[in-house]
Amino acid sequence: MTTRQQRLKKLVAVQEQLKALHETRRATLLADAHAAEAEARALAERFDEPNSLSGLFPDLYNRRIAGAVQRQQQSLDDARREAGLVAAATARANMVERAYKEVSRRDERERSDRDRLDLIANRRPTGPDAS
Repeated sequence: MTTRQQRLKKLVAVQEQLKALHETRRATLLADAHAAEAEARALAERFDEPNSLSGLFPDLYNRRIAGAVQRQQQSLDDARREAGLVAAATARANMVERAYKEVSRRDERERSDRDRLDLIANRRPTGPDAS
């Protein structure tokens, strides 16, 4: 049988893992947005070069640039949503951690009280009245 304290301890670990997952996903999305921006910039720079094939295939270059900009925007939007999930996961983790600490303190206090009561109950009177 598991105690409430043990269940809360496990839940704290799960909430921390969930938070880490959202943080990792957000970081990946931001990296994807940065890569798409770099691709769009590189394509735009090559578009203006005199030796570029952009004169032969301007539509292809424009579509690739537009696609990179669209991927960048989508990644940024997804990263914003993921930031909201990070905030929610952080709040949940903090709430569960507070509950765990509260239960731990209460259990420790109850254990200490029981130990004191046992000590008092087991104390044998000494002196002239003791038989």
